[in-house]
Amino acid sequence: MRLVHLDLKGAAPRVSYLEQVFPLLSQLGANGVLIEYEDMFPFKGELEILKSPYAYSEEDIEQIQQLAELHKLEVVPLVQTFGHVEFILKHEKYQHLREVERFPNSFNPHVPDTLALLKSILSQVIEKHRRSTWIHIGADEVFHLGEGMDSKNWMSHNKADVGTMYLKHIKEVLGFIATQYWGLRALMWDDMLRKISLGALRGERTGQQWWHLSRGSRQRAVPGRSPCLALRDAGLGDAGPAAAGPAALPGHRPHRLAEVRGSRTPTLPDTRTALPAVLLEAMVWLPLFRRYDHYSVLCELLPVGIPSLAVCLQTLVNGGFTEETKRKVVDTLGFQSMQLEQSTCEGRGAFPGAEIYHMVEQVNGHLKESILKALEEESAIKGWFSPYHRKRQFGNPRNMETFGSKVLKLHEDWESFVHDLRAHLEKVYFPDTVEEWMEENVNPYLDQLRDLVRDYR
Repeated sequence: MRLVHLDLKGAAPRVSYLEQVFPLLSQLGANGVLIEYEDMFPFKGELEILKSPYAYSEEDIEQIQQLAELHKLEVVPLVQTFGHVEFILKHEKYQHLREVERFPNSFNPHVPDTLALLKSILSQVIEKHRRSTWIHIGADEVFHLGEGMDSKNWMSHNKADVGTMYLKHIKEVLGFIATQYWGLRALMWDDMLRKISLGALRGERTGQQWWHLSRGSRQRAVPGRSPCLALRDAGLGDAGPAAAGPAALPGHRPHRLAEVRGSRTPTLPDTRTALPAVLLEAMVWLPLFRRYDHYSVLCELLPVGIPSLAVCLQTLVNGGFTEETKRKVVDTLGFQSMQLEQSTCEGRGAFPGAEIYHMVEQVNGHLKESILKALEEESAIKGWFSPYHRKRQFGNPRNMETFGSKVLKLHEDWESFVHDLRAHLEKVYFPDTVEEWMEENVNPYLDQLRDLVRDYR
């Protein structure tokens, strides 16, 4: 399975853009999309409070699946069932389900309402994905588990640890899926399981349940001629949640763009002896992170990540990034050339969102630099139009004219550029994403220039 993870907790694209992107993903070698809806799912009834104002409609969800089917992409919905549930626990209605009262990250597994709520959420998502043969239950990074008083009391009473408590909750979630949706296979992240002793795992023989565990080359070496190695050796990394600029190639991605979670030959203890129902299957996870969590700033935009994603997909398909692989990527994306070492792509590109890719590159590479240079290095501004002068509206026109035309031209050029950028963004994204991205990446610098021009006039 070569799954592209569409993380919709931020910068969720319009369906019209997915219509353009899905055939590209298929062409580049993906055979599935892992869709983490969060608040973009059209929850109904008591769950309606979870919806974003810009959530997809039921018709949108159906259209997404039809588009995926058309391009031979399996849809795997992802529903977080333990951690990463800020979009739920931020609401006052569900605050009593928090593991730690002041943190909205993770569920308290001891409150009966937690499992009841999860059953409702899972049911609504699964019912709208009846074509899907897989459901992903997340279950990673359950921060602060074991720190709440209910958990401490449970562990003390049962002489158990956090791992046992984690497995108990996961068993309940998987038991519900196995009972209510016969034949639906479940996936989960394995980072929490790696912390659990083999003895504890042996004690959790599930019989009827199938746990498809994903394995990460970022954490463990993968032997043999696996395509996972090619990605690992390419220097794929994580530049942090606030990195938003457009780097063309994997070594400089602002997120774990191609962390590999899957191998045919993982170097792990043979957990098949511990969990008879476990299948160790090959699965590759190519995340397009939009945020690190529900509260963080946006990462880079989907069009900005496409060249890097293309490199990763083709590397996986071909077992390495050969010259032939590079040529396939270059031709598919409409570039003239690609330099992996310099992390650059030459040419305009002809993929969906190429205009945004290049315009974000301009913002990242020139907006801040050009404005700060004008404001901080222009001696006439520093000498005759300082904050003191501007506050008191006091200045000598003769000296102001020495920098005025240059500043007005710079302002006019950037305003025109930003107007065009906004128009392109609005074709792909909903208004909240456009506003947030502009506030984070454009306005901190352009507003300084706007203020100076206002005072100058």
